[in-house]
Formats: sequence, C-alpha cells, structure tokens
Amino acid sequence: MIEATSVELGDILKFKKKHPCGGFTWKVLRTGIDYKLECTTCKRVVMMSRVDALKRTVQLIKTNPQQ
Repeated sequence: MIEATSVELGDILKFKKKHPCGGFTWKVLRTGIDYKLECTTCKRVVMMSRVDALKRTVQLIKTNPQQ
C-alpha cells in the first residue's frame, strides 16, 4: 500500500480494477480525509475515502518529479 503522505495534487493513481469506461488511471484533484479523483479516460469525478483509494492503488505516477 502507498503512503498517504506521498500523494499530491495532480498525481495519477493506477487502480487494480478498471472503471466501467475501461480506464485504470485517476488524477488526484483534492487530498485530505477524502480524495477527489477524476478518471483520466471519461473525466468522471468521484469522492473516495483516503483508505479505500490507497488500498485500490497499484502504482503512483508523479506528475511533479522535482521532489
């Protein structure tokens, strides 16, 4: 499981299971107790608890590699 402190705004999360549209990747729009995520395929926006989002994540793709 990925650490919650490593996830930042704009990062891409790759989930284990695909969204009904067929996409696996989600862009992080908001962090905190809940994550606001946008599907990169169909642009659907969902709110998900931090714990659930991190359990479902297989890979974290950083969009800001400076850190």
